[in-house]
Amino acid sequence: MEAIAPSLLDPKLLRLFDALYATRSVTRSAELLGLSQPTLSIWLRQMRVALDDALFVRTAAGMTPTPRAQALVGPVREVLEALRRLVAVQPAFDPATAQRRFRICMTDASHVTLLPALLARVRALAPQVRLEAAEMNERVAQALAHGEADLALGFAPWLSSGIYQQTLYAQDWICLASAHHPRLRKTLSLARYRAEAHITITGGTGQALLEKALSRQGIERRVLLELPGFLGLGAVVSSTDLLVTLPRHIGETLARANGLAVFRCPIAIEGFHVKQHWHVRYHDEPGHRWLRGLVAELFTQADRGHPAPAEPAGSLRA
Repeated sequence: MEAIAPSLLDPKLLRLFDALYATRSVTRSAELLGLSQPTLSIWLRQMRVALDDALFVRTAAGMTPTPRAQALVGPVREVLEALRRLVAVQPAFDPATAQRRFRICMTDASHVTLLPALLARVRALAPQVRLEAAEMNERVAQALAHGEADLALGFAPWLSSGIYQQTLYAQDWICLASAHHPRLRKTLSLARYRAEAHITITGGTGQALLEKALSRQGIERRVLLELPGFLGLGAVVSSTDLLVTLPRHIGETLARANGLAVFRCPIAIEGFHVKQHWHVRYHDEPGHRWLRGLVAELFTQADRGHPAPAEPAGSLRA
């Protein structure tokens, strides 16, 4: 069996060779390949020059292969079949039977607002899949790139090159207080906001937006309690007269769970978007696609109609 010359290894030339051998017709081969006849003639000429052989000769029976073409047809079809197998290889992901761990970097707020619903859906659809919640920190980009984490959920504006992102929902800001707060009724004025004592969350990824807004507007709060995260926050607010300023999603979740009063925030604070992030290396991996689809289905805002498309962040170009 004759070896294929390197000049013939262009897949388009291999497909042309196979089509001509099978049909014995320039017109039929052009139709099968979606080519114009002039283009097909150019490619055939390239093969003839490269192999120094006519390959196919026009006869009464059609384009008849030369002995060289007859010797090459076997190797050509082997290569084409290998290329088809290579393209077709795609590991399947069946959530019903999959045994796999997904590691998701999350903010503390996402532990409260997103994780319970995601875990419930995963358990219903993929009972043998394990979720692991990891910290959202400055190593997230490296973890996603190296496969140490599958997704990052939350507000992570520092993630850029090599990272895809999909918007889940927008966030603005609200204030929470005890439902029995002695000085608050239906509204919270700026004067009352300044006068009351506050809790601040030092570990939230949106905290910088709050501090920037306070500084820009010259508002200095009287902070009596600092917490690194949201653990215990609802209980503290419900049992004291302290205020806390939070992104809406985590705030409303805590308010429902602890019977807290929700107020429009009287200061202007820049909003942000909660997104899911993943590395371009895993964009087409079936398990990743399933998990990302689940997250988008669960958490994309209903009034958006359809999930926002995935888009590259920073300098990445898909």
